[in-house]
Amino acid sequence: MAYLQEKDRKAIQERLKGLSNPVRLVYFTQELECQFCRETRQLLEELAPLSDKLKLEVYNFQLDKARAEEFKIDKIPAIAILGEKDYGIRFYGIPAGYEFATLLDDIIAVSRRDFGLNEKTREKLKTVNKPLHIQVFVTPT
Repeated sequence: MAYLQEKDRKAIQERLKGLSNPVRLVYFTQELECQFCRETRQLLEELAPLSDKLKLEVYNFQLDKARAEEFKIDKIPAIAILGEKDYGIRFYGIPAGYEFATLLDDIIAVSRRDFGLNEKTREKLKTVNKPLHIQVFVTPT
């Protein structure tokens, strides 16, 4: 069963036409004991072909431990969204419902290398001199 209906595929393709630069979706999964891993993989496999600027890479969380550690992935399902560099954007869980729009927004932001920050905020961020760990939680509730 396809997750993306034809009308949705067309709308997503239209939205992804605005991608400026290539984006890699690096997905970590495993077959056993992972709620929504299979569904997330299928969704990503349907999404990736909708733009020639999207590339999907799939890794097994257990078998590809070194790769998971490289991307600092500590839970699954997990998607690292990478552009010309790794901006540290990670998406955990299945990007379904409202969260799917968030995934698309992240892909577009990474592709455009523009995260919507105004110049004042960018200048302030240049003064940060130690690593920060920022988490954003998305839920319709």
